Amino acid sequence: MSTTVTRAHLEQRLALAKRCSREANLAGVKAAAVATIASAVPTLASVRMLPWAKANINPTGQALIICTAAGMAYFVAADKKILSLARRHSFENAPEHLKNTSFQGTGRPHPAFFRP
Repeated sequence: MSTTVTRAHLEQRLALAKRCSREANLAGVKAAAVATIASAVPTLASVRMLPWAKANINPTGQALIICTAAGMAYFVAADKKILSLARRHSFENAPEHLKNTSFQGTGRPHPAFFRP
């Protein structure tokens, strides 16, 4: 079985990949911004109020705590977005007989995590 892939098809796939990459990047940036605020407030407040934190967490440590939370949030959110987009595109490109995700005879659809 030989299939021919056209240049237009490859360019369309590349454009889709770029769009998905941008969406994932934006989701990651949003999550990182929220995580930065959410971790900076308690970190900076604890350094001012708690004697142990004031004595043991220098400014570099504070920055490390905040940046670690932001970095982790970025990668988790971006990865989650990439996986959800890949799942949606996989479902959209599937043959029709595979798109029917309902149980036959029960009248109930699969739980939400089986659907895109």
